[in-house]
Amino acid sequence: MADYDVLSELLVIFAVSIAVVFLFQKLRLPSIAGFLVAGALIGPYGLNLVSDLQQVQVLAEIGVVLLLFTIGVEFSLAHLTAARGLLLVSGPLQVGGVLLFVTFAGRLAGLPYGQAIFWGFLLSLSSTAIVLKVLTDRGESDSVHGRSTIGILIFQDLAVVPMMLVTPLLAGQAGDAMQELLLALAKSAGLVAVIVAAAWFLVPRLLEHIVRSRSRELFLLTIIVLCLGIAWLTSLAGLSLALGAFIAGLVISESEYSHQALAEVLPFRDSFNSLFFVSIGMLMDVRVLLAHPLLVTTLVGAVFVGKFITAAGPLVTIGHPPRSAVLAGVALAQVGEFSFILAQEGQQAGLLAGDPYQVFLAVSVLTMAVTPFLMQWAPKVARRAEAFQRLNRWFQGRTMAHVAQVESPHLRMKDHVIVVGYGLNGRNLARVLEETEIPYVVLDLDGDTVRRESRNGVPIYYGDATNPNVLRHMRIEDARILVLAMSDPFAARRAVQIARGLNPRLHIVVRTRYLKEMEDLHQLGADDVVPEEFETSIEIFALVLRTYNMPQGLIVQKAEQIRREGYALLRRSALPELAHHLRGGTLADVEVETCRIEEDSPAVGKTLEQLSIRPRAGASVIALTRGGVTESNPSQQVRLEVGDVVVLLGAREQIRRAIGLLADTKTD
Repeated sequence: MADYDVLSELLVIFAVSIAVVFLFQKLRLPSIAGFLVAGALIGPYGLNLVSDLQQVQVLAEIGVVLLLFTIGVEFSLAHLTAARGLLLVSGPLQVGGVLLFVTFAGRLAGLPYGQAIFWGFLLSLSSTAIVLKVLTDRGESDSVHGRSTIGILIFQDLAVVPMMLVTPLLAGQAGDAMQELLLALAKSAGLVAVIVAAAWFLVPRLLEHIVRSRSRELFLLTIIVLCLGIAWLTSLAGLSLALGAFIAGLVISESEYSHQALAEVLPFRDSFNSLFFVSIGMLMDVRVLLAHPLLVTTLVGAVFVGKFITAAGPLVTIGHPPRSAVLAGVALAQVGEFSFILAQEGQQAGLLAGDPYQVFLAVSVLTMAVTPFLMQWAPKVARRAEAFQRLNRWFQGRTMAHVAQVESPHLRMKDHVIVVGYGLNGRNLARVLEETEIPYVVLDLDGDTVRRESRNGVPIYYGDATNPNVLRHMRIEDARILVLAMSDPFAARRAVQIARGLNPRLHIVVRTRYLKEMEDLHQLGADDVVPEEFETSIEIFALVLRTYNMPQGLIVQKAEQIRREGYALLRRSALPELAHHLRGGTLADVEVETCRIEEDSPAVGKTLEQLSIRPRAGASVIALTRGGVTESNPSQQVRLEVGDVVVLLGAREQIRRAIGLLADTKTD
């Protein structure tokens, strides 16, 4: 008879997880904490509903692999190159700082050098799975502190390899230690280089042939095989499976099929990833807490404080705002899942056994369980961090030094636009402002971007928009508009509050991802908030209506209706500014609509007099836009051309008939 033990245990895991996470959601608590609690309930130290913990851990590791794969797909080589400062400076400083701190504390506690250093290895790593899950759920992966956190996590994952190779040396089990270490590192680096080069050459060609088959199932299977296959091959080189999956994601991120690959893998990632958090919760042994309460709580507090300082300190050193450094420090203040793998190596080498191993598990699981709550409260802590005047003044001096290096006549302008963030939205806005000769300046916290774009003539400066001195240097008191186009929701809220205090007359436009953030931003002083979530829905229905050849006027009307119902914002509608102001003015009892003259319009080449719009439809032509220039009350002798926008005034039925004369082959 077939053995269905694994199936029954998975059923128990998911059923209990649903109940616990649902309760946590009702209490507005992080879902990750719910999975950890569910694991503690059904684990061997709880109700013991799951006996085969090893099988669950194997499935859980698949979840971590898929998580790192999707992060690699989204991260891309461009992001990895941009994060080289974090990989080469902040990452080594964070790991090295924890290592020195723990080694020193271990020696004071009487541990031998080998064990003290090994404890430093264990505690220097942070949880990639938990931190990335929280950052993704909160939409902060692309924020300043999100990118900083991910960069340091990548370095930690890379550091696992030499740590595992050094572990036997710390136990005194190797003969020629340095020679063996260098040889192992060289073999690992060589094998990884071969795998990555082969994947870069073969994967795009393979995916191209798979896509031609037009089989979704075949494409999905290929993506899974590539992810697990490359991860397995890199594990042969001594790297972790998760890091190999990240490399696989980077390879696929450079192809045009990356978005579809990501969409296909996400459901599997979320399902298996929940198993990882449950499996971590199963390791929780309450008896250890009861036996050593003071020791465990002291170690947990020391881990949080030590890792926070060693993570936030290097980020401030390389010029990150204190707020972002605090958020990243809190995110990295726990012990990571790769520490469990390293702990098993330490057990085999005799560096960690018995009670110390159980204490390590208790401390690690507790720090991981508390992390989602700390990250939820971190923004409040980050705001208070700015109250430390010495640190703030020191950072302001660093930031102002960066800004002063690029002093230029742009800083003496008036009625200008301050654009914060030079991503896709910031670049597009800057290009339009340049073409329309509207004065503007750009602020960004990416030093490489600032140096590159300033050489190209862009008036861009390094600075933090949450720093009042930086905004004053940008002449915010004389500016007309502030556009916050960055991806950091916390920085956006803080910048709105500070900017409104510096210039009460300033018009503030904020880009945000979600509708739920609109109310807070308006209360802080934002005039216009552009939620991408809402605007995307409008773009989608507009494209659908265009596909069905609906009149442009009807599409604009529907878009305006949804915007009025959702929020009072006109972003990029085809409706001319004149019509927008008329609609909001005293003519509330009539409609103001526009109609674009397309190539197949029956009105092309005809004059307004020939069309007889008012006698035939009852609506009036009150303006005509051609080539970006609007002429009010146009002459009846004007001959319409393709691309003209006719502004109509009248009752709804009158405008409908007028649009039929201008845009439909079926006229009255």
